[in-house]
Amino acid sequence: MKIRLVKGSDYYAISPLINEWWGGRQMSDKLSKLFFDHFTNTSFVAEKEGEIIGFLIGFLSQSHPNEAYIHFIGVHPDYRKHNMGKTLYNEFFNKVKQNDRNIVRCVTSPVNKASIAYHTKMGFEIEKGDKTINGVSVFTDYDGPNQDRVLFVKQLV
Repeated sequence: MKIRLVKGSDYYAISPLINEWWGGRQMSDKLSKLFFDHFTNTSFVAEKEGEIIGFLIGFLSQSHPNEAYIHFIGVHPDYRKHNMGKTLYNEFFNKVKQNDRNIVRCVTSPVNKASIAYHTKMGFEIEKGDKTINGVSVFTDYDGPNQDRVLFVKQLV
């Protein structure tokens, strides 16, 4: 397996995979080409024998000089439970630390139970929102009307 920085052309390989990797959920519109052009120094692709098997799109916050944000991560279903996600997260955490930052944030949907479980296992804490859904604190309408979200934060040491 090889981990490398993302490049603009990776968008055309990854975009068609997103809905497939998410079991048919329409997710590809949440990851536009601009992320592959403007965040190449903080985003990663995992490859095995030339095939993309995972990716992480993240960036250093422009507004909060001590923070970084993970926008999107995906792992091919056949490679889940092989520490692929953890490897990609650790690459990002190392990049964040190299840039003298120690807070990482990310967001998920309250329906994505696997994501919530994974992030808490990775040491992320759920931020206290304004309501609770199925025992999870969420922020109402965070991404627009009826788009509640779970917000995570992780302190790097």
